[in-house]
Amino acid sequence: MFRSCRYFPLLSFPHSTHNSSDCVYSKDMLFSFSPSAHQRACAWKQAEREAKITSLPATYTAPLSPTEQSIHALPLSQLVAQCQTGKLAPSAIMLAYAKKALQAHEKTNCLSDVMFEEALAIPTVANWGPGVDDADAGGACGSVGGSMGGGRERERSLMGVPVSIKDTIDIEGHDSTIGFSRYVNDPAKSSSAIVQLLQDAGALIHAKTTVPTGLLSLETVSHVFGRTTNPYNPEFTAGASTGGGGALVALGGSKIEIGTDLAGSCRIPAHFCGVWSLKGSSGRFPSWGNRSSMPGLQAVPLVVSPLAGSLDDLREFWKRVILAEPWQYDHTCVPIPWQNVNLQDEGRKLKWGVIWEDGTIPPSPACKRALSTVITALKKQGHEVVEFQPPDVFEGLKIGYQLLFSDGGQQIRDTLQPGESLTPAAQTILDLLNLPKLLKRLLAFFTRSSDPISSQLYSIMHGKSVMEDRENVRRREEYKAEWARKWREEGLDFVLTVPLSMPALRNGTSERTTLMSAGYAFLFSLLDYPAGILPITHVSASLDALPPNFFTSEAFKSMPSIARQAYGVYDPEAMEGLPVGVQVVGRRLEEEKVLEGMRVVEGALREVGVVFGGMQVV
Repeated sequence: MFRSCRYFPLLSFPHSTHNSSDCVYSKDMLFSFSPSAHQRACAWKQAEREAKITSLPATYTAPLSPTEQSIHALPLSQLVAQCQTGKLAPSAIMLAYAKKALQAHEKTNCLSDVMFEEALAIPTVANWGPGVDDADAGGACGSVGGSMGGGRERERSLMGVPVSIKDTIDIEGHDSTIGFSRYVNDPAKSSSAIVQLLQDAGALIHAKTTVPTGLLSLETVSHVFGRTTNPYNPEFTAGASTGGGGALVALGGSKIEIGTDLAGSCRIPAHFCGVWSLKGSSGRFPSWGNRSSMPGLQAVPLVVSPLAGSLDDLREFWKRVILAEPWQYDHTCVPIPWQNVNLQDEGRKLKWGVIWEDGTIPPSPACKRALSTVITALKKQGHEVVEFQPPDVFEGLKIGYQLLFSDGGQQIRDTLQPGESLTPAAQTILDLLNLPKLLKRLLAFFTRSSDPISSQLYSIMHGKSVMEDRENVRRREEYKAEWARKWREEGLDFVLTVPLSMPALRNGTSERTTLMSAGYAFLFSLLDYPAGILPITHVSASLDALPPNFFTSEAFKSMPSIARQAYGVYDPEAMEGLPVGVQVVGRRLEEEKVLEGMRVVEGALREVGVVFGGMQVV
């Protein structure tokens, strides 16, 4: 009657026989006697991408010269400075990063579109040079910023910075597929606010990056683009839904990736790929003009967020975007100028609250070790680190899940074409939402004592009426108020957590970890708090092993079934060398302080000899 544990994702039933390769576009589709619209769209999109790459001049596939390697090693601020003074031409920067982008794509399948030549044709780039004034340079593509006052135009504050864009954010003339075949060959008629701002500032928007079908996933895989793999190990995932961007930045193919984050969609790839990211509060970073698989959802804010290859680059980029007055481009942005925060110069000791568990899946030894490493370093510097007991985290997550899926998954389901499927973890959620209420009530009743976490999720995971949805919004606001009160009473500067309970997952195993494992990230989307990710260490087979006989221990048996399933994919020997990050959280609209908190963490780690070694990009 039912297909394995997909319909019972929270119980410890035998693992589904669903093969992850089912979610990857198959070349056999090309030979179908009657290919569907979905199959034709996938074939067309992949052929278009391949044609764009193969038609590039041969110079793009040559190894980087010593000069290009030195250009590639420059931090963001120096790239801009040397472009503005005429020491570096944007074309030289573009060539170095285009080569890296193609190498990254060859290794991980991370690009959905390339636009290397187009990046150099933007008026602010093509017409820029030493001594060129505003009248000569002109505006950028007729965007809002192009007609603004000369002060911001003269600065060209991101001149020559290579920036890649997630395949959900509109660039005029290019698809924003969201991983759906329905949106293939449907180019955007205008560019999003962040793209307009970046082009006015002189950034080199040179590529779009892969996403999973419908976005809600822990793996970046779709029929449209295939599977994107982890830059450290191709057997593992880059994360999702900004997985293509995470892989590209980790391999040096872009200085900055512009992604979107709803439940960790930038932060989880940053954690899996060993890069830096900051999800801001809604209204702080321009988000108008990006597409969503759940358009109209406002109960949990979807925000545009950057990823970067270093904390300095991340901070510098955030600063330059805010100084460009994004509220002039995006009506949803709040007009808050950049605030300089320097907690290190102040010399005061900070108070950090630690949340060890989210009430569903305890952190794995590798992720727990990364968090412990940060705590030890901060304490050695004299900072106060305390265990923070926030309002019930699982209660907040339950509110968030109901708000997120108040439509019963209908928007995503309706967008799929015949023959198209989601990743197993996302499909599991839709299957649960689609299960008859009566059956879920029975499941909730019979698991109430043995597995209360699963029982509660069975009870709430269904579509909501308007009145039920409004009641959950009211409960969300009460929950946020309680969080604000607790934070004030504790006198915290920051909260520390793991980004996810696990390091990067082996390809095809996200069904067993489920989307519920994203609670550590999703919580702060619900609260609308700024949250940053910074890489700390790498998985070690010896340091991060599970205790002997763990799977027969009382500790394991007492875990909720979703945690027991998730721990079934934890394999520190296979995961060895994968990055592991930590999440730094601040109060709403305090993005500058969170960036500074991340800098304090890195400074403390350096003092104890812990420095993250990323990909060796040469």
